[in-house]
Amino acid sequence: MNRSATAAVPTVRPDSFLTLHYRLSTLAGEEFLSTFDMSPSTLQLGSGQLAECLERCLIGLAEGERRVFELEPEAAFGVPNPRLVERIALSALPAGLELREHAVIEFTTPEGQSFSGFLRELDATHGLFDFNHPLAGKPIRFEVEIIGVL
Repeated sequence: MNRSATAAVPTVRPDSFLTLHYRLSTLAGEEFLSTFDMSPSTLQLGSGQLAECLERCLIGLAEGERRVFELEPEAAFGVPNPRLVERIALSALPAGLELREHAVIEFTTPEGQSFSGFLRELDATHGLFDFNHPLAGKPIRFEVEIIGVL
């Protein structure tokens, strides 16, 4: 079915429910996440399913549009915060936590919220965890194709 020439093409608003494909990579080409080789993602903007810096890029895009955005660290996931790198005694970590150097470790707060940290270094008594976003400090490339806007 063809749309009439007078029908407006839906565009993304801050509260849109949309289906899209997207790819997130560094400008150097290291791919972080992509849906282009799988099912598209369906999400509600403003719900925390997609980072705010990426949501801002989508506002105003039309259904069917494909764009590439290049963002500097300050406009993307920020610059690394040295206060978010912490040496933690292994004895202070939850029992049964599987620790491997250069792995992302999931933590749960007493309130039930989840967060993750990258285990940079591990020795017999301590782990050095980085709680910055993995893309903090890196310029990124955000490629998106808007499939549908509801």
